[in-house]
Amino acid sequence: MDLIATVRRYLDAVASGATGAELSEFFTEDALQIELPNKLNPNGGRSDLPTLLARAEQGNSMLTSQRYDVESVFAKDERVAVEALWEGVLATPIGSLKPGDRLRAHFAMFFQFRDGRIAMQRNYDCFEPF
Repeated sequence: MDLIATVRRYLDAVASGATGAELSEFFTEDALQIELPNKLNPNGGRSDLPTLLARAEQGNSMLTSQRYDVESVFAKDERVAVEALWEGVLATPIGSLKPGDRLRAHFAMFFQFRDGRIAMQRNYDCFEPF
């Protein structure tokens, strides 16, 4: 299985606003998503599958669109590492930004797969000033 292609499909699905069953197909039932502390989430967080699906819906309500530009991607065995530039157009104000403004972040994402699905995702999100 081409895990890099799976990660690219996953990022495309997130960018297109996928939620629920469409998004959960990428994950194992016991998946864990770890977000390291960042400007939007100063304490970081850990999300199981139901929580990460709820957060996807919450994120969609804050954005009118989003995209990932993958800058590099590497795979070894059941692991994939991605460096990407993320950009979202805001539907709601955040900090000094207003609806319609663009929020940008540099992401490092590390995926651990099991049976072709994401079992763990760890994010290091570095947001540009806002």
